[in-house]
Amino acid sequence: MKKEKKIIWLLTGIAAVSLLVLCTVVIVRTATYPFIRTTGPDGPPRSVEPSAQAVERLAGGIRIQTVSDAIDRTDDNPFQAFKAYLPQAYPAIYSQLDTLTINEYGLVFRWPGKNPALPPILLCSHYDVVPVLNYDPSAPDAPLPGWDYPPFSGAVADGRIYGRGTLDMKGMLFSILEATDSLLAEGFRPERDVWIALGFDEETGGTQGALKIARYFEEQGIAFDAVYDEGGIIIAPGLGGIQRTAALVGTAEKGFSTIRITVRGTGGHSSMPPEKGSLVLAAEIIEMLNQERMPAFLTAPVIAFLDRIGGSMGVAQRTAIANRWLLESPLLRSFESNPATNALVRTTTAITMARGSDAANVLASEAEVTVNFRLLPGNTTAQVKRHVENICNGYDVRIEELSTREPSQISPDDVHAFEMIRTSLAGLYPGTIVTPYLTLGGTDAYKYEAVSPNVYRFMPVLLTEQEQGTIHNENESISLENYGRMIAYFRDLIRNYR
Repeated sequence: MKKEKKIIWLLTGIAAVSLLVLCTVVIVRTATYPFIRTTGPDGPPRSVEPSAQAVERLAGGIRIQTVSDAIDRTDDNPFQAFKAYLPQAYPAIYSQLDTLTINEYGLVFRWPGKNPALPPILLCSHYDVVPVLNYDPSAPDAPLPGWDYPPFSGAVADGRIYGRGTLDMKGMLFSILEATDSLLAEGFRPERDVWIALGFDEETGGTQGALKIARYFEEQGIAFDAVYDEGGIIIAPGLGGIQRTAALVGTAEKGFSTIRITVRGTGGHSSMPPEKGSLVLAAEIIEMLNQERMPAFLTAPVIAFLDRIGGSMGVAQRTAIANRWLLESPLLRSFESNPATNALVRTTTAITMARGSDAANVLASEAEVTVNFRLLPGNTTAQVKRHVENICNGYDVRIEELSTREPSQISPDDVHAFEMIRTSLAGLYPGTIVTPYLTLGGTDAYKYEAVSPNVYRFMPVLLTEQEQGTIHNENESISLENYGRMIAYFRDLIRNYR
């Protein structure tokens, strides 16, 4: 008995020492973890008011209703009108830069630099916009629920410009053009060629705009030192537990796979239903798809993001980030607790459509389920399909991939092209953390991977959660200060890119 007690005391002592050692290691690692620090004091954004002319030019562009599903080839369509509007708004750009039209509405500009031996940079945006719910083009000034001003009015009020496209993406497009126009007026010439590419169908996939522009660059053998397109934004201190302003630069974006599952079952009259009809079987598959999700993991952009924002977070978060070797599971669970952060660490599953019979008293012999997956870098569309096949094992189904795209490449954050984002933001947003990030939505940026290894997704605007909620939604608008700072950002980027 005494011997057993000694063994128990020995094991208890070993466990206590081991726990003490483990705690010491965790504490030391947390204290010494090389979080990437942002130097300089955190201060308010610099106040920058755009000129009245800049405001009116953007407002004029908002009034042209370039809705993404309204592209046609007539002479009086809004895309033709927008294409005609830009030379009127920016005559200096059209007279001093080389201009090129690709596939009728893709607009490309080249600003020759002093040193043609240096690889050029590419600034991208798009001018198509998503539709407005319940909008009647025959009554453009009619009030709409949720809109303070008509969605294509370009109204300027209360320190803001209102209308569809102010944030996505005409605001950025006009900021690039305003920066270019003002530098031309000063007689400035960039060190290297600066190209501008404006797509016209990003909201419907970009296959006719950005994709064809990118192919033109490939055919001409043009390779870029950097490509800058839409993506992340700047968030205020306090969001997500981050105690400093943070600029989220997308160094990668998720892919997608839309899959239709057709489930076969017994059809017939509803008066004599089988135990499980096709729709019931489809419901079982839906439940399994919803429960048996693809595994969560940390990708390189998210790890880099944690390394940069961790130093400005609380002790618990810093401890988990610094000791991922031990605490990765609870760290992942914390991400999984919120839909927005869950999407950063896993390939998501969204059941978006289901269809059974067309009549209330008829049992369909087939039911359809449509699922949209958004893929993390590191997952593939083939893995997603195998995942669906495994879930559907034992059911009589047909699985079809309706549309797929692999996740993008991951662009580096230790190169000059990324550093230029930090440099260009420094004077506008003092003390801001500039961090890699994973862009959750699709952009045109990935189409340019063939012409540059350095593709960055970032719109330099500081948006509140409420403002973010207006993108693709009611009451979309941009503050005049955000617009002014965005113009200043692109001026600095062009001016200082060596």
